[in-house]
Amino acid sequence: MGKSHDSDVAFIEALAELLRKNDLTEIEVMREYGEDDGLNVRISRQTAVAPPAAALAAPVPVAAPAAPAPATPSAGAPATEDPAQDPGAVTSPMVGTAYLAPEPGAPNFVSVGDKVAEGQPLLIVEAMKTMNQIPAPRAGTVKRVLVEDGAPVEFGAPLVILE
Repeated sequence: MGKSHDSDVAFIEALAELLRKNDLTEIEVMREYGEDDGLNVRISRQTAVAPPAAALAAPVPVAAPAAPAPATPSAGAPATEDPAQDPGAVTSPMVGTAYLAPEPGAPNFVSVGDKVAEGQPLLIVEAMKTMNQIPAPRAGTVKRVLVEDGAPVEFGAPLVILE
């Protein structure tokens, strides 16, 4: 077991070097050694420069959100508040592409106004050809869907607001 651990540490260090050398923001790898033995590693880092897509999709104003804003979901609401700061925000656990439905042409997992149970899929984030369902962290009502189908998402980007 010690030898496997040492090789895992060396593997993780090599991934971190690859991340730095190629100026990547995230690497995720899954290794399977046997039926019940494996290694899942995700290495990510913050960059000093915000990616342009994230800067356009979610402006970060300094002002605190106004109390009436949550009661009136309107198209202008994102300009006056940062959805990532909303206590009901469900954020992306990875970099990838968001899909609102399980497959093209199928109905969306959720829509605004839907009541959801804890663990219920809200959407999918595809990363490295793997479809990752994003579950509801708690029961609630879908207040806003902040991403479009097929849109790229960054790690930590707000996807859905639950109330």
